[in-house]
Amino acid sequence: MNALYRPGPMAYIPSFIKRKNGEEEIKYDLEACEGLLKETYGITVYQEQVMLLSQNLADFTKGEADVLRKAMGKKQKDVLDKMKPKFIKQAAEKGHDAIILEKIWKDWEAFAEYAFNKSHSTCYAWIAYQTAYLKANFPAEYMAAVLSNNMSDIKQVAFFMEECRQMGVTVLGPDVNESDLKFAVNTKGEIRFGMSAVKGVGEKAVESIIEERVANGPYTSVFDFAKRSNTRIVNKKAYESFVYSGAFDAFNFHRAQYFYIGANDKMNGIEKLIKYANDFQNNENSAQASLFGGSKADLILEPTFPVSPEWGLIDRLKYEKDAIGIFLSGHPLDDYRFELTNFCQYKVKHLSIVNKIRGGDTSDEVLAEFEYLKNRDLVVGGLVVSTTQRMTKTGKPFGVFVFEDYDESCEIALFGDDFLKFKQFLTEGYFLQIKGRVGERFKKEGDWEFKVNTIDLLSELRDKLTKSITIQVAIDEINDDLMLEIEAILQHNKENNENQNCKLNFEVFDNVQSLKLELPSKSLKINPNNEFLQQLANLNTVHYKLN
Repeated sequence: MNALYRPGPMAYIPSFIKRKNGEEEIKYDLEACEGLLKETYGITVYQEQVMLLSQNLADFTKGEADVLRKAMGKKQKDVLDKMKPKFIKQAAEKGHDAIILEKIWKDWEAFAEYAFNKSHSTCYAWIAYQTAYLKANFPAEYMAAVLSNNMSDIKQVAFFMEECRQMGVTVLGPDVNESDLKFAVNTKGEIRFGMSAVKGVGEKAVESIIEERVANGPYTSVFDFAKRSNTRIVNKKAYESFVYSGAFDAFNFHRAQYFYIGANDKMNGIEKLIKYANDFQNNENSAQASLFGGSKADLILEPTFPVSPEWGLIDRLKYEKDAIGIFLSGHPLDDYRFELTNFCQYKVKHLSIVNKIRGGDTSDEVLAEFEYLKNRDLVVGGLVVSTTQRMTKTGKPFGVFVFEDYDESCEIALFGDDFLKFKQFLTEGYFLQIKGRVGERFKKEGDWEFKVNTIDLLSELRDKLTKSITIQVAIDEINDDLMLEIEAILQHNKENNENQNCKLNFEVFDNVQSLKLELPSKSLKINPNNEFLQQLANLNTVHYKLN
């Protein structure tokens, strides 16, 4: 499999499978090929087979066979052109049909450019088998190792975290009581983010935190952490990063409290913690005993944090991304999954392909994807993460914004009338649907761009584009309990939403008889918000479609 799944041999995979399963006759171009191709059912799979066949059929020396292998692998056409007549002539002199020899040589040229030798294929397959075994039987441990190996590339971390999600492996944020230096698995089989991946926290600081935890047990509170941490290397920046990343979440204070300054305070929570840590350790180090025994450090009171409002989702996730490079405990776009799925057929990665073409990227992968995108209308949804407005050399304003979805981000520039028309949308934190076309710039052949035509807020799309919703139920699933559950969901929606302008329909179907009955509701309307759609999705026997 390892050797077959490469350009060249890949074309023979269907035939290989059929021959292996006895569904296709095993044929050999020449009888002399059977001894060397029998184990691969008459199909050339390995480089060694080409080398040995050249020796067997045309009496090539071992040195000539190796030259042939190198010339094929490195596309040395001049060398191949010289070797071909020699191969045909010497093989024909041994009684082989020249026409069949021409076919064999042509097959080799197509095959050997990417061919794999058997020894390498065996080693690679053995490693692949081992890693597949680990992934299947120790998924959390395996993915923790993969994540740790890619810690320096945050895009790869995000990619493998999505893989974890699809595998059902939970990845939790950093925690000063559970996290190690790199990604690790806790006692519940969940992966914990490595503390060294938190920006602003040095490796020495992380090592000291872990060493203290191992030596003297888990930190019982954030004040216990402050008392026991090394104040020389666990500094204010480290505290801020731990709060932003959620590493202190288990200590029963929400993140905003660490930065809040109360009416009677002069310092925020983090500054209080640092002062408390310094005071405690300075007094403990002075070794001055109090009147009642123990050290003076024991008499230092823990600071208090005033009550404060919590950060909203957007702010919390923004700070989280600043600290660890990705949205971990959620994504700002989570509230708009419905809009992205139903009203945005393309993704930001497709805009990135256009940008790569504009930047001169002519790699095969980029060109192949661009062929599909050129002269197409694209509809893309995402989040504005940053914006800049500047002036051209001729004194005209223009804007550039970074647009991002779950997978990728890219820059979009707006000039001239487009900038004036859409500049109100160039606001950090806006959730947008962007419609545009991939085409050549006016009178500039080969200069491709994504031309923005319209921009809308994602929050307005559902009301604009959803006219009705149809609840679909199989006839054999209908019973009193199900109808009561649906009725309760509709009643809850009616009582908790003012904006109810979406028509409601029902569809009862019978798959066995291939029948369906549509039942429109004449008066009842609903608001198809996320809560309503999730409640319907929770009814496993019910589906819905929107029109």
